[in-house]
Amino acid sequence: MAGILAWFWNERFWLPHNVTWADLKNTDEATFPQAEDLYLACPLAFCIFMIRLVFERFIARPCALGLKIQANGPQKAQPNAILEKVFTAITKHPDEKRLEGLSKQLDWDVRTIQRWFRQRRNQEKPSTLARFCESMWRFTFYLYIFTYGVRFLKKTPWLWNTRECWYNYPYQPLTVDIHYYYILELSFYLSLLFSQFTDIRRKDFLIMFLHHLATISLITFAYVNNMARVGTLVMCLHDSADVLVEAAKMANYAKFQRLCNLLFVMFAMVFISSRLGVYPVWILNTTLFESWEIVGPYPSWWVFNLLLILLQFLHSFWSYLIVKIACRAISRGKVSKDDRSDIESSSDEDNGPPPTPVQKHHNSTTNGTNKVHGTNGYLSAGAPCLDEH
Repeated sequence: MAGILAWFWNERFWLPHNVTWADLKNTDEATFPQAEDLYLACPLAFCIFMIRLVFERFIARPCALGLKIQANGPQKAQPNAILEKVFTAITKHPDEKRLEGLSKQLDWDVRTIQRWFRQRRNQEKPSTLARFCESMWRFTFYLYIFTYGVRFLKKTPWLWNTRECWYNYPYQPLTVDIHYYYILELSFYLSLLFSQFTDIRRKDFLIMFLHHLATISLITFAYVNNMARVGTLVMCLHDSADVLVEAAKMANYAKFQRLCNLLFVMFAMVFISSRLGVYPVWILNTTLFESWEIVGPYPSWWVFNLLLILLQFLHSFWSYLIVKIACRAISRGKVSKDDRSDIESSSDEDNGPPPTPVQKHHNSTTNGTNKVHGTNGYLSAGAPCLDEH
């Protein structure tokens, strides 16, 4: 174990040439970031998750109810033993062949069965009230941490001159404000990483998982090798747009469409300008070129910049989604939903009453219980497929 740790914390990887970990030990005159400081983020992430549960239950939920947001979820599918068995044991997305077989077995038309599966998939999604509570929690945290970041950074020299991020590097002392900023951000993203498996499942689940991993890695890298100054700029820049998108979602869930449209326009402008404009021109310029000139490259420098570039690719992907939503909104006259929506798109008739089976024989029942013995052929065909949401 000692050998593995020595290899992992190799000074020639983490630190610039001629710098050792002993040079960055805390003294009476100066305090530097220590890797063990980050251990505090794990229990704090659990505390943040518990605070979230309390917040959603006693603050966000009453606010949602006060805005007349219903706790009812999507319309439930009509109970059917055969279709439920196929849904839970075989596939949530039956192919055409299976649909035709089920249609003959149940005496239902194919379109009705397709609607049943769509409603059954949506049935597992949280209600609008639950989505509102989740967004309100994130909005509250992002607003707090962004406000804190702006108030802290406006007093620092590196906000106005990014070259200050590298002067006297890595012997830049750690202040209480920077330590608090890093630990709180890291704890929050750790809580998001794990709560992603209990939150609303969206189409970009893997992309968001990758984003959280990249964010956690960046925060850890920036702290451990004392790139803390430029790290604060990255964190504050990203929090700016997150506040607006969560506010737009809340307005959408509360059916304040004009407010939602306005907030979405503001979010799109801030996101695209900050992630595709300010980020590469301001952040990547200083991490790639100014740091090369002042400090010079070393192994962890390359890894840090590769992670920042990966983040830029994610920015481009999300900007594409935002433009896609904007184009759809212009054609429809409103922002209809987040393109990562947890509810599947469906035809207007899905909002109507539950499907009614087409009776072809007088001895057929609506739930198909007389034909349970005939399901084996349908249960064995095909392979399960995952719900993309």
